[in-house]
Amino acid sequence: MGWLWAIIVGLVLGLIAKAILPGKQQIPLWLTVVCGMLGSVLGNAVATWIGVNDTKGIDWIRHLLQLIGAVVIVGLGDMLWVSLKGNKQRT
Repeated sequence: MGWLWAIIVGLVLGLIAKAILPGKQQIPLWLTVVCGMLGSVLGNAVATWIGVNDTKGIDWIRHLLQLIGAVVIVGLGDMLWVSLKGNKQRT
């Protein structure tokens, strides 16, 4: 069941990250999910490192760090995807 939640969270975070980033991203949906999952893991690692990963109530800071991680990873993933494809123009 943990993998299902990871995929759902990755999808949601990846799509929100794509909406936040300016311009049109060229990465496919499957890569958006993977980048969202990696961003979530990155955000959790940073939250653990600074000591805010488990608080009373809703962990808003951890969720914000997960979203920031997803934005960074989706942005980097898009740049890598475009450079590997090479033939598509960014619009």
